[in-house]
Formats: sequence, C-alpha cells, structure tokens
Amino acid sequence: MNFKFVNETLTAAMVVVSIPLFATEVFAAGSHSSSADLGSPGIASDATRTIEVTMYDNYYEPESLDVQEGETVRFVIKNEGDLVHEFNIGTTEGHAAHQDEMMMMVEHGVLEADRINWTVARKMQASMGHGTHDDPNSTLLEPGESGEVIWSFPVHATLEFACNVPGHYDAGMMGEINLTH
Repeated sequence: MNFKFVNETLTAAMVVVSIPLFATEVFAAGSHSSSADLGSPGIASDATRTIEVTMYDNYYEPESLDVQEGETVRFVIKNEGDLVHEFNIGTTEGHAAHQDEMMMMVEHGVLEADRINWTVARKMQASMGHGTHDDPNSTLLEPGESGEVIWSFPVHATLEFACNVPGHYDAGMMGEINLTH
C-alpha cells in the first residue's frame, strides 16, 4: 500500500510524493533527541541570540545555520507554507529514524497534509508512547502557526535541521547546521 501527500499549492505543477508503507520500529518519545551528539534542551535565559526560521512548502529560510559550538540559541519558527511542517535538529541518522515515527503518525491519522489531528495524537501517545510530537529538539506546526526551540549545541558534531513529515526531507526540506569554534 502507498501513502501519498499531494501538494496542490505548488504553482509549477502538482507534486505527488509516494512513500511505501514499511515496518517501523516504535521509539520512545524523545529518544531521537537524547544523544549527546545533538546537544541538549536549552534555557531561554542562557540563549545568546534568537534565530528566526521560516518554513515554506519544502524549504526553509535561511537554508543553513551558523552556530558556535556550545552556544544556546532560541529558534523562532514560523510555518508560512500550506502544509504541516517540522523544524527538527538532529543527525542524518536521527532524521531517518524520526521519519519512521512520522510515517506512523500518518498511518494512524495524526498527520494530515494541512493539519494535525490532536485527538488522534493523544490516543496514539497513550497507546504507543509517541504521537503528540513533544520533543525539545523539534516543533511540528500547522500552516500559519509559530513555535520555538531553545537548544544548547554540542562541540564537534555534524547536525542538520529538517522536516521529517513523509516526503518532505526527500524533497529537500533540510539544511546544514555549521558549528564553529
């Protein structure tokens, strides 16, 4: 069986991203954000600056981020697209694992193209341990919504930010985080 996301809002053409249904591993909520390689949740008073990130349908502005090793940053994220999008800080491997979780959210009816079904999300959270997408390294937003992530970055890591809604990462909705000393 295939699941499809159709973005009817792109003016150039209708884009259909087919994603095959595959067996997924259940991850405990937040497990994809617990690696020391990622850094850790930050405290607002420790943030040295605020970076605004705007999400459009399948790209971010800015497209990459420059962050000091050990820096705590407050990200203010706005979804200006017509679809549900995510801002998630992680490794390439972590994003791949998180994409399995996001696929399960689609399969269970939590994620729809342009909305999050919070009633279904809470049921999924109660039965499976995830579904409400309550992780400190990430925010999931409906069109027009804003959110924030406060994050303390590690030293010597290879990180990126990405949208793991099925099909979005593969369509290029990701960017590099350049850590400098």
